Amino acid sequence: MKDNRLDPAPKKAGRPIWPKVPAGFVRSVLAGHSALGLAFAALIYLVCFSGSVAVFAREFQRWEQPNATPIAAVTPAALQTAMEQAIARSSTTVEHVRILPPTPDLPRLTVSTDADGVEHTYAADAAGRLGDEGEAVWTEFMVLLHTALHLPRAWGGFVVGLTGVALLSSLISGVLAHPRVFKDAFHLRWGGAKRLQEADLHNRAGVWALPFHVIVSLTGALLGLSTLIVGILALAMFQGDTSKAYALFVPVIPDDPRPAVAPPNLAAAIETAQRLAPDARPTFISIEHPAEQGQTVVVNVAKPNRVMAGSNLYFDGQGRLLNISRTAEPNLGQKILASLGPLHFGWFGGIVVKIAYGLLGLALTAVTASGVAIWLARRRDKGRPAPRWERIWIGAVWSQPLAFAASALIVLGLSSTAASTPLLVWGLVTGTTLGLSVWVEPARLSRILRLVSAVALGLVVLTHLVRHGAHYEDSAAWAMNGALAAIAALLAWTVLRPAIRRTSQAATAEQTRAT
Repeated sequence: MKDNRLDPAPKKAGRPIWPKVPAGFVRSVLAGHSALGLAFAALIYLVCFSGSVAVFAREFQRWEQPNATPIAAVTPAALQTAMEQAIARSSTTVEHVRILPPTPDLPRLTVSTDADGVEHTYAADAAGRLGDEGEAVWTEFMVLLHTALHLPRAWGGFVVGLTGVALLSSLISGVLAHPRVFKDAFHLRWGGAKRLQEADLHNRAGVWALPFHVIVSLTGALLGLSTLIVGILALAMFQGDTSKAYALFVPVIPDDPRPAVAPPNLAAAIETAQRLAPDARPTFISIEHPAEQGQTVVVNVAKPNRVMAGSNLYFDGQGRLLNISRTAEPNLGQKILASLGPLHFGWFGGIVVKIAYGLLGLALTAVTASGVAIWLARRRDKGRPAPRWERIWIGAVWSQPLAFAASALIVLGLSSTAASTPLLVWGLVTGTTLGLSVWVEPARLSRILRLVSAVALGLVVLTHLVRHGAHYEDSAAWAMNGALAAIAALLAWTVLRPAIRRTSQAATAEQTRAT
Protein backbone atom coordinates (compact mmCIF):
# COMPACT_ATOMS: atom_id res chain seq x y z
CA MET A 1 0.00 0.00 0.00
CA LYS A 2 1.33 3.45 -0.97
CA ASP A 3 2.39 5.74 1.85
CA ASN A 4 0.99 9.15 0.98
CA ARG A 5 3.13 10.73 3.68
CA LEU A 6 6.17 10.33 1.44
CA ASP A 7 4.57 12.33 -1.40
CA PRO A 8 5.45 16.00 -1.45
CA ALA A 9 2.61 18.32 -0.61
CA PRO A 10 1.08 19.96 -3.68
CA LYS A 11 2.32 23.52 -4.23
CA LYS A 12 -0.16 26.31 -4.07
CA ALA A 13 -0.48 28.37 -7.20
CA GLY A 14 1.47 31.56 -6.78
CA ARG A 15 -0.07 34.94 -7.24
CA PRO A 16 0.34 36.04 -10.88
CA ILE A 17 2.84 38.79 -11.51
CA TRP A 18 0.62 40.49 -14.08
CA PRO A 19 -2.76 41.63 -12.77
CA LYS A 20 -5.90 40.33 -14.41
CA VAL A 21 -7.31 42.97 -16.74
CA PRO A 22 -11.04 42.81 -17.54
CA ALA A 23 -11.69 41.71 -21.11
CA GLY A 24 -14.15 44.53 -21.67
CA PHE A 25 -11.53 47.11 -20.72
CA VAL A 26 -9.02 45.55 -23.11
CA ARG A 27 -11.53 45.58 -25.98
CA SER A 28 -12.43 49.22 -25.36
CA VAL A 29 -8.81 50.36 -25.16
CA LEU A 30 -7.91 48.33 -28.25
CA ALA A 31 -10.75 49.95 -30.18
CA GLY A 32 -9.54 53.38 -29.08
CA HIS A 33 -5.96 52.48 -29.96
CA SER A 34 -7.02 51.43 -33.46
CA ALA A 35 -9.21 54.48 -34.02
CA LEU A 36 -6.52 56.90 -32.84
CA GLY A 37 -3.82 55.22 -34.89
CA LEU A 38 -5.93 55.19 -38.04
CA ALA A 39 -7.00 58.82 -37.65
CA PHE A 40 -3.40 60.08 -37.46
CA ALA A 41 -1.62 57.22 -39.26
CA ALA A 42 -0.37 59.15 -42.30
CA LEU A 43 0.77 62.16 -40.25
CA ILE A 44 2.46 60.01 -37.60
CA TYR A 45 4.25 58.02 -40.28
CA LEU A 46 5.44 61.13 -42.14
CA VAL A 47 6.62 62.86 -38.97
CA CYS A 48 8.42 59.71 -37.75
CA PHE A 49 10.09 59.02 -41.09
CA SER A 50 11.19 62.63 -41.64
CA GLY A 51 12.34 62.82 -38.03
CA SER A 52 14.54 59.75 -38.46
CA VAL A 53 16.25 61.54 -41.35
CA ALA A 54 16.32 64.92 -39.57
CA VAL A 55 18.47 63.42 -36.81
CA PHE A 56 21.33 63.71 -39.31
CA ALA A 57 20.47 67.25 -40.45
CA ARG A 58 23.94 68.62 -39.72
CA GLU A 59 25.60 65.71 -41.49
CA PHE A 60 23.35 66.28 -44.51
CA GLN A 61 24.26 69.98 -44.47
CA ARG A 62 27.93 69.04 -44.65
CA TRP A 63 27.10 66.54 -47.42
CA GLU A 64 25.31 69.23 -49.44
CA GLN A 65 28.27 71.60 -49.06
CA PRO A 66 31.27 69.23 -49.16
CA ASN A 67 33.75 71.85 -50.37
CA ALA A 68 33.57 73.99 -47.24
CA THR A 69 36.82 73.59 -45.33
CA PRO A 70 36.21 72.28 -41.79
CA ILE A 71 37.06 74.73 -39.02
CA ALA A 72 37.72 73.59 -35.47
CA ALA A 73 37.39 76.98 -33.74
CA VAL A 74 37.28 80.72 -34.42
CA THR A 75 38.37 83.75 -32.46
CA PRO A 76 36.04 86.51 -31.20
CA ALA A 77 37.67 88.85 -33.74
CA ALA A 78 36.75 86.46 -36.57
CA LEU A 79 33.13 86.41 -35.41
CA GLN A 80 33.13 90.22 -35.35
CA THR A 81 34.48 90.31 -38.91
CA ALA A 82 31.91 87.81 -40.16
CA MET A 83 29.04 89.78 -38.61
CA GLU A 84 30.21 93.12 -40.03
CA GLN A 85 30.73 91.70 -43.53
CA ALA A 86 27.29 90.07 -43.50
CA ILE A 87 25.65 93.36 -42.50
CA ALA A 88 27.63 95.26 -45.15
CA ARG A 89 26.46 92.89 -47.91
CA SER A 90 22.80 93.67 -47.30
CA SER A 91 21.27 96.41 -49.43
CA THR A 92 18.54 97.06 -46.84
CA THR A 93 18.44 97.38 -43.07
CA VAL A 94 19.30 94.10 -41.38
CA GLU A 95 16.89 93.09 -38.65
CA HIS A 96 18.61 89.95 -37.39
CA VAL A 97 21.98 88.24 -37.73
CA ARG A 98 22.39 84.58 -36.83
CA ILE A 99 25.83 83.03 -36.41
CA LEU A 100 26.62 79.34 -35.95
CA PRO A 101 30.20 78.95 -34.65
CA PRO A 102 32.02 75.68 -35.42
CA THR A 103 30.99 72.64 -33.40
CA PRO A 104 32.26 69.04 -33.57
CA ASP A 105 29.26 67.87 -35.64
CA LEU A 106 29.18 71.01 -37.83
CA PRO A 107 32.79 72.27 -38.11
CA ARG A 108 32.15 75.43 -40.08
CA LEU A 109 31.27 79.08 -39.51
CA THR A 110 27.85 80.03 -40.91
CA VAL A 111 26.31 83.51 -40.92
CA SER A 112 22.79 84.43 -41.98
CA THR A 113 21.00 87.78 -42.15
CA ASP A 114 17.32 88.65 -42.19
CA ALA A 115 16.37 91.89 -43.96
CA ASP A 116 12.78 92.69 -44.93
CA GLY A 117 11.84 89.05 -44.51
CA VAL A 118 14.54 87.85 -46.95
CA GLU A 119 17.23 85.59 -45.54
CA HIS A 120 20.78 85.28 -46.87
CA THR A 121 23.23 82.64 -45.66
CA TYR A 122 27.02 82.67 -46.03
CA ALA A 123 29.91 80.41 -45.08
CA ALA A 124 33.00 82.08 -43.63
CA ASP A 125 36.60 81.00 -43.22
CA ALA A 126 38.57 80.86 -39.98
CA ALA A 127 39.35 84.59 -40.23
CA GLY A 128 35.66 85.50 -40.61
CA ARG A 129 35.85 86.37 -44.32
CA LEU A 130 32.57 85.55 -46.03
CA GLY A 131 32.41 83.34 -49.09
CA ASP A 132 29.65 83.10 -51.66
CA GLU A 133 26.05 82.87 -50.58
CA GLY A 134 24.75 79.34 -50.38
CA GLU A 135 22.19 77.33 -48.47
CA ALA A 136 21.69 73.64 -47.86
CA VAL A 137 18.38 73.64 -49.73
CA TRP A 138 17.52 69.97 -49.37
CA THR A 139 18.46 69.85 -45.69
CA GLU A 140 16.27 72.88 -44.98
CA PHE A 141 13.39 71.22 -46.84
CA MET A 142 13.76 68.00 -44.85
CA VAL A 143 13.96 69.70 -41.44
CA LEU A 144 11.01 72.00 -42.15
CA LEU A 145 8.93 69.03 -43.33
CA HIS A 146 9.48 67.40 -39.95
CA THR A 147 8.99 70.47 -37.77
CA ALA A 148 6.14 72.25 -39.57
CA LEU A 149 5.09 70.16 -42.61
CA HIS A 150 5.90 73.25 -44.71
CA LEU A 151 2.80 74.97 -43.35
CA PRO A 152 2.94 78.43 -41.76
CA ARG A 153 5.17 78.10 -38.70
CA ALA A 154 2.46 78.49 -36.04
CA TRP A 155 -0.04 76.18 -37.73
CA GLY A 156 2.56 73.65 -38.83
CA GLY A 157 4.06 73.43 -35.36
CA PHE A 158 0.59 72.98 -33.89
CA VAL A 159 -0.24 70.11 -36.28
CA VAL A 160 3.10 68.39 -35.60
CA GLY A 161 2.63 68.86 -31.84
CA LEU A 162 -0.87 67.40 -32.06
CA THR A 163 0.59 64.47 -33.98
CA GLY A 164 3.05 63.96 -31.12
CA VAL A 165 0.15 63.89 -28.65
CA ALA A 166 -1.64 61.31 -30.83
CA LEU A 167 1.51 59.19 -31.01
CA LEU A 168 2.03 59.33 -27.24
CA SER A 169 -1.62 58.39 -26.67
CA SER A 170 -1.29 55.50 -29.12
CA LEU A 171 1.76 54.19 -27.28
CA ILE A 172 -0.01 54.30 -23.92
CA SER A 173 -3.22 52.76 -25.24
CA GLY A 174 -1.21 50.11 -27.08
CA VAL A 175 0.41 48.97 -23.84
CA LEU A 176 -2.92 49.00 -21.98
CA ALA A 177 -4.65 47.10 -24.78
CA HIS A 178 -2.14 44.23 -24.55
CA PRO A 179 -1.84 43.13 -20.90
CA ARG A 180 0.74 40.46 -21.81
CA VAL A 181 2.86 42.77 -23.95
CA PHE A 182 5.73 42.90 -21.43
CA LYS A 183 5.41 39.24 -20.47
CA ASP A 184 5.63 38.22 -24.14
CA ALA A 185 8.32 40.75 -24.99
CA PHE A 186 10.59 38.07 -26.47
CA HIS A 187 7.94 35.72 -27.84
CA LEU A 188 7.83 35.79 -31.64
CA ARG A 189 5.60 33.60 -33.76
CA TRP A 190 7.81 33.02 -36.80
CA GLY A 191 6.69 31.00 -39.79
CA GLY A 192 2.99 31.13 -39.01
CA ALA A 193 0.28 33.41 -40.29
CA LYS A 194 1.70 36.63 -41.69
CA ARG A 195 -0.73 38.78 -39.71
CA LEU A 196 0.33 37.17 -36.41
CA GLN A 197 3.99 37.54 -37.31
CA GLU A 198 3.53 41.23 -38.14
CA ALA A 199 1.50 41.74 -34.96
CA ASP A 200 4.34 40.28 -32.88
CA LEU A 201 6.92 42.48 -34.61
CA HIS A 202 4.65 45.50 -34.14
CA ASN A 203 4.25 44.81 -30.42
CA ARG A 204 7.89 43.90 -29.79
CA ALA A 205 9.31 46.90 -31.63
CA GLY A 206 6.92 49.06 -29.64
CA VAL A 207 7.91 47.53 -26.29
CA TRP A 208 11.66 47.12 -26.72
CA ALA A 209 12.13 50.80 -27.52
CA LEU A 210 9.19 52.13 -25.47
CA PRO A 211 11.30 54.59 -23.38
CA PHE A 212 12.68 56.12 -26.58
CA HIS A 213 9.24 56.27 -28.20
CA VAL A 214 7.77 58.03 -25.16
CA ILE A 215 10.62 60.54 -24.92
CA VAL A 216 10.47 61.43 -28.62
CA SER A 217 6.68 61.76 -28.75
CA LEU A 218 6.50 63.75 -25.50
CA THR A 219 9.28 66.19 -26.40
CA GLY A 220 7.87 66.53 -29.92
CA ALA A 221 4.44 67.37 -28.55
CA LEU A 222 5.88 69.97 -26.16
CA LEU A 223 8.02 71.57 -28.86
CA GLY A 224 5.19 71.66 -31.38
CA LEU A 225 2.60 72.97 -28.94
CA SER A 226 4.91 75.49 -27.25
CA THR A 227 3.08 78.45 -28.80
CA LEU A 228 -0.25 77.12 -27.56
CA ILE A 229 1.20 76.40 -24.11
CA VAL A 230 2.55 79.95 -23.81
CA GLY A 231 -0.83 81.31 -24.96
CA ILE A 232 -2.68 79.33 -22.29
CA LEU A 233 -0.15 80.47 -19.69
CA ALA A 234 -0.69 84.08 -20.74
CA LEU A 235 -4.47 83.72 -20.48
CA ALA A 236 -4.24 82.09 -17.07
CA MET A 237 -1.74 84.47 -15.48
CA PHE A 238 -1.42 87.69 -17.51
CA GLN A 239 -4.85 88.37 -19.03
CA GLY A 240 -3.65 87.17 -22.41
CA ASP A 241 -0.43 89.22 -22.54
CA THR A 242 1.99 86.78 -24.20
CA SER A 243 4.94 89.16 -23.81
CA LYS A 244 4.70 88.75 -20.03
CA ALA A 245 4.52 84.99 -20.42
CA TYR A 246 7.65 84.95 -22.57
CA ALA A 247 9.35 87.20 -20.00
CA LEU A 248 9.27 84.23 -17.61
CA PHE A 249 11.83 82.52 -19.84
CA VAL A 250 13.82 85.37 -21.41
CA PRO A 251 14.62 88.87 -20.13
CA VAL A 252 12.72 91.82 -21.52
CA ILE A 253 15.02 94.09 -23.55
CA PRO A 254 13.67 97.62 -24.08
CA ASP A 255 13.51 98.79 -27.69
CA ASP A 256 15.47 101.81 -28.89
CA PRO A 257 14.85 102.28 -32.63
CA ARG A 258 17.25 105.22 -33.03
CA PRO A 259 20.00 104.52 -35.60
CA ALA A 260 23.10 102.90 -34.16
CA VAL A 261 26.45 104.64 -34.38
CA ALA A 262 28.38 101.39 -34.93
CA PRO A 263 27.73 97.65 -35.21
CA PRO A 264 27.51 95.70 -31.94
CA ASN A 265 30.76 94.85 -30.20
CA LEU A 266 30.34 91.11 -30.67
CA ALA A 267 33.97 90.33 -29.87
CA ALA A 268 33.63 91.85 -26.39
CA ALA A 269 30.43 89.88 -25.77
CA ILE A 270 32.10 86.61 -26.78
CA GLU A 271 35.13 87.29 -24.58
CA THR A 272 32.84 87.96 -21.60
CA ALA A 273 30.86 84.78 -22.29
CA GLN A 274 34.07 82.74 -22.43
CA ARG A 275 35.23 84.26 -19.16
CA LEU A 276 31.91 83.53 -17.42
CA ALA A 277 31.70 79.96 -18.77
CA PRO A 278 35.27 78.77 -19.41
CA ASP A 279 34.24 75.11 -19.71
CA ALA A 280 31.51 75.85 -22.27
CA ARG A 281 31.61 77.07 -25.85
CA PRO A 282 29.34 79.36 -27.88
CA THR A 283 26.97 77.28 -30.01
CA PHE A 284 24.61 79.96 -31.32
CA ILE A 285 24.78 83.75 -31.58
CA SER A 286 21.89 86.06 -32.39
CA ILE A 287 22.21 89.79 -32.99
CA GLU A 288 18.87 91.58 -32.75
CA HIS A 289 18.36 94.90 -34.57
CA PRO A 290 22.06 95.57 -35.22
CA ALA A 291 21.25 98.88 -36.96
CA GLU A 292 19.48 100.34 -33.91
CA GLN A 293 20.75 101.69 -30.61
CA GLY A 294 18.66 98.98 -28.92
CA GLN A 295 20.87 96.34 -30.53
CA THR A 296 21.20 93.16 -28.47
CA VAL A 297 23.58 90.21 -28.64
CA VAL A 298 22.39 86.79 -27.42
CA VAL A 299 25.09 84.14 -26.94
CA ASN A 300 24.15 80.54 -26.19
CA VAL A 301 26.92 78.72 -24.35
CA ALA A 302 26.81 74.98 -23.75
CA LYS A 303 29.08 72.29 -22.39
CA PRO A 304 29.99 69.56 -24.88
CA ASN A 305 28.06 66.27 -24.91
CA ARG A 306 25.37 67.54 -22.55
CA VAL A 307 21.66 66.95 -23.06
CA MET A 308 20.81 70.52 -22.06
CA ALA A 309 21.02 72.91 -25.00
CA GLY A 310 22.84 75.55 -22.95
CA SER A 311 22.24 78.93 -21.36
CA ASN A 312 21.61 82.25 -23.07
CA LEU A 313 23.64 85.30 -22.11
CA TYR A 314 22.33 88.73 -23.15
CA PHE A 315 24.58 91.69 -23.99
CA ASP A 316 24.01 95.25 -25.12
CA GLY A 317 25.63 96.80 -28.18
CA GLN A 318 28.82 97.55 -26.24
CA GLY A 319 29.23 93.92 -25.22
CA ARG A 320 28.14 94.51 -21.61
CA LEU A 321 26.22 91.73 -19.87
CA LEU A 322 22.55 92.56 -19.34
CA ASN A 323 21.32 89.60 -17.28
CA ILE A 324 23.90 89.09 -14.58
CA SER A 325 21.32 87.21 -12.45
CA ARG A 326 20.91 84.57 -15.18
CA THR A 327 24.54 83.48 -15.25
CA ALA A 328 23.93 81.19 -12.27
CA GLU A 329 23.14 77.51 -12.67
CA PRO A 330 19.66 77.22 -14.26
CA ASN A 331 16.83 75.75 -12.22
CA LEU A 332 15.10 72.44 -12.94
CA GLY A 333 12.42 73.99 -15.14
CA GLN A 334 14.97 75.83 -17.27
CA LYS A 335 17.03 72.64 -17.60
CA ILE A 336 13.99 70.68 -18.79
CA LEU A 337 13.07 73.40 -21.28
CA ALA A 338 16.63 73.54 -22.65
CA SER A 339 16.77 69.75 -22.96
CA LEU A 340 13.67 69.30 -25.14
CA GLY A 341 15.38 69.91 -28.49
CA PRO A 342 18.52 67.79 -27.92
CA LEU A 343 16.46 64.98 -26.38
CA HIS A 344 14.04 64.99 -29.30
CA PHE A 345 16.62 64.99 -32.10
CA GLY A 346 19.45 63.11 -30.38
CA TRP A 347 21.79 66.06 -30.77
CA PHE A 348 24.00 65.15 -27.82
CA GLY A 349 26.64 62.53 -27.25
CA GLY A 350 28.07 62.51 -30.76
CA ILE A 351 27.49 60.31 -33.80
CA VAL A 352 26.87 57.11 -31.80
CA VAL A 353 23.79 58.63 -30.16
CA LYS A 354 22.62 59.94 -33.54
CA ILE A 355 22.90 56.51 -35.14
CA ALA A 356 20.95 55.00 -32.24
CA TYR A 357 18.27 57.69 -32.61
CA GLY A 358 18.08 57.10 -36.35
CA LEU A 359 17.62 53.34 -35.96
CA LEU A 360 15.10 53.70 -33.14
CA GLY A 361 13.24 56.32 -35.16
CA LEU A 362 12.98 53.90 -38.07
CA ALA A 363 11.69 51.28 -35.63
CA LEU A 364 8.95 53.70 -34.56
CA THR A 365 8.21 54.38 -38.22
CA ALA A 366 7.88 50.63 -38.79
CA VAL A 367 5.55 50.31 -35.80
CA THR A 368 3.27 52.92 -37.35
CA ALA A 369 3.33 51.31 -40.78
CA SER A 370 2.72 47.79 -39.45
CA GLY A 371 -0.11 48.94 -37.19
CA VAL A 372 -2.25 49.99 -40.15
CA ALA A 373 -1.22 46.89 -42.12
CA ILE A 374 -2.36 44.66 -39.22
CA TRP A 375 -5.73 46.41 -39.05
CA LEU A 376 -6.23 45.96 -42.80
CA ALA A 377 -5.21 42.29 -42.60
CA ARG A 378 -7.65 41.74 -39.74
CA ARG A 379 -10.43 43.19 -41.88
CA ARG A 380 -9.52 40.82 -44.68
CA ASP A 381 -9.54 37.82 -42.33
CA LYS A 382 -13.02 38.79 -41.14
CA GLY A 383 -14.33 38.84 -44.70
CA ARG A 384 -14.40 42.64 -45.02
CA PRO A 385 -11.32 43.35 -47.15
CA ALA A 386 -10.37 46.89 -48.20
CA PRO A 387 -8.02 46.22 -51.13
CA ARG A 388 -7.94 49.82 -52.30
CA TRP A 389 -6.88 51.08 -48.87
CA GLU A 390 -4.28 48.31 -48.66
CA ARG A 391 -2.74 49.57 -51.90
CA ILE A 392 -2.96 53.22 -50.85
CA TRP A 393 -1.26 52.51 -47.53
CA ILE A 394 1.57 50.61 -49.22
CA GLY A 395 1.92 53.58 -51.58
CA ALA A 396 1.98 56.03 -48.66
CA VAL A 397 4.63 54.02 -46.80
CA TRP A 398 7.07 53.34 -49.63
CA SER A 399 6.52 56.61 -51.46
CA GLN A 400 8.54 58.50 -48.84
CA PRO A 401 11.98 56.92 -49.39
CA LEU A 402 11.43 57.48 -53.11
CA ALA A 403 10.16 61.05 -52.69
CA PHE A 404 13.06 62.03 -50.41
CA ALA A 405 15.59 60.48 -52.79
CA ALA A 406 13.99 62.06 -55.87
CA SER A 407 13.93 65.53 -54.29
CA ALA A 408 17.63 65.26 -53.38
CA LEU A 409 18.44 63.97 -56.86
CA ILE A 410 16.73 66.90 -58.59
CA VAL A 411 18.36 69.47 -56.29
CA LEU A 412 21.79 67.97 -57.01
CA GLY A 413 21.21 67.44 -60.71
CA LEU A 414 19.87 70.93 -61.39
CA SER A 415 22.15 72.63 -58.83
CA SER A 416 18.95 74.31 -57.68
CA THR A 417 19.06 76.89 -54.91
CA ALA A 418 15.30 77.54 -54.93
CA ALA A 419 13.77 76.50 -51.62
CA SER A 420 10.60 75.37 -53.38
CA THR A 421 12.32 72.82 -55.65
CA PRO A 422 12.61 69.87 -53.23
CA LEU A 423 9.11 70.51 -51.87
CA LEU A 424 7.60 70.46 -55.36
CA VAL A 425 9.44 67.26 -56.30
CA TRP A 426 8.49 65.59 -53.02
CA GLY A 427 4.83 66.51 -53.47
CA LEU A 428 4.78 65.41 -57.10
CA VAL A 429 6.38 62.02 -56.39
CA THR A 430 4.19 61.38 -53.35
CA GLY A 431 0.99 62.32 -55.17
CA THR A 432 1.88 60.34 -58.29
CA THR A 433 2.73 57.25 -56.25
CA LEU A 434 -0.52 57.42 -54.31
CA GLY A 435 -2.47 57.85 -57.55
CA LEU A 436 -0.83 54.89 -59.27
CA SER A 437 -1.04 52.67 -56.20
CA VAL A 438 -4.79 52.26 -56.66
CA TRP A 439 -4.18 50.06 -59.71
CA VAL A 440 -1.28 47.87 -58.53
CA GLU A 441 -1.46 44.79 -56.30
CA PRO A 442 0.00 45.60 -52.82
CA ALA A 443 2.88 43.10 -52.75
CA ARG A 444 3.95 44.00 -56.28
CA LEU A 445 3.63 47.72 -55.51
CA SER A 446 5.87 47.33 -52.46
CA ARG A 447 8.55 45.56 -54.50
CA ILE A 448 8.43 48.18 -57.27
CA LEU A 449 8.69 51.15 -54.90
CA ARG A 450 11.54 49.61 -52.90
CA LEU A 451 13.50 48.82 -56.05
CA VAL A 452 12.91 52.27 -57.58
CA SER A 453 13.90 53.89 -54.27
CA ALA A 454 17.14 51.89 -54.30
CA VAL A 455 17.89 53.05 -57.85
CA ALA A 456 17.09 56.67 -56.95
CA LEU A 457 19.40 56.57 -53.92
CA GLY A 458 22.17 55.09 -56.05
CA LEU A 459 21.70 57.91 -58.56
CA VAL A 460 21.87 60.45 -55.73
CA VAL A 461 25.30 59.13 -54.71
CA LEU A 462 26.51 59.03 -58.32
CA THR A 463 25.24 62.56 -59.05
CA HIS A 464 26.89 63.88 -55.90
CA LEU A 465 30.22 62.37 -56.95
CA VAL A 466 29.94 63.75 -60.49
CA ARG A 467 28.86 67.22 -59.41
CA HIS A 468 31.63 67.71 -56.87
CA GLY A 469 34.26 65.68 -58.68
CA ALA A 470 34.80 63.50 -55.60
CA HIS A 471 37.17 66.18 -54.29
CA TYR A 472 35.66 66.74 -50.87
CA GLU A 473 37.12 69.13 -48.34
CA ASP A 474 34.80 67.67 -45.72
CA SER A 475 35.18 63.92 -45.13
CA ALA A 476 31.59 63.73 -43.86
CA ALA A 477 30.48 63.71 -47.51
CA TRP A 478 32.20 60.36 -48.02
CA ALA A 479 30.53 58.92 -44.93
CA MET A 480 27.08 60.11 -46.01
CA ASN A 481 27.53 58.76 -49.54
CA GLY A 482 28.60 55.43 -48.09
CA ALA A 483 25.53 55.33 -45.84
CA LEU A 484 23.19 56.20 -48.72
CA ALA A 485 24.78 53.52 -50.92
CA ALA A 486 24.36 50.95 -48.12
CA ILE A 487 20.68 51.86 -47.72
CA ALA A 488 20.19 51.54 -51.49
CA ALA A 489 21.83 48.10 -51.44
CA LEU A 490 19.65 47.00 -48.51
CA LEU A 491 16.44 48.09 -50.25
CA ALA A 492 17.47 46.29 -53.43
CA TRP A 493 18.39 43.18 -51.43
CA THR A 494 14.91 43.01 -49.85
CA VAL A 495 13.45 42.81 -53.35
CA LEU A 496 16.01 40.71 -55.23
CA ARG A 497 16.76 38.09 -52.56
CA PRO A 498 13.21 36.62 -52.50
CA ALA A 499 13.14 36.67 -56.30
CA ILE A 500 16.48 34.82 -56.49
CA ARG A 501 15.25 32.33 -53.90
CA ARG A 502 12.05 31.67 -55.86
CA THR A 503 14.06 31.18 -59.05
CA SER A 504 16.42 28.76 -57.30
CA GLN A 505 13.53 26.78 -55.83
CA ALA A 506 11.83 26.58 -59.22
CA ALA A 507 15.05 25.34 -60.83
CA THR A 508 15.49 22.72 -58.10
CA ALA A 509 11.92 21.53 -58.55
CA GLU A 510 12.42 21.30 -62.30
CA GLN A 511 15.55 19.20 -61.85
CA THR A 512 13.72 16.93 -59.43
CA ARG A 513 10.93 16.33 -61.90
CA ALA A 514 13.46 15.68 -64.68
CA THR A 515 15.17 12.96 -62.65
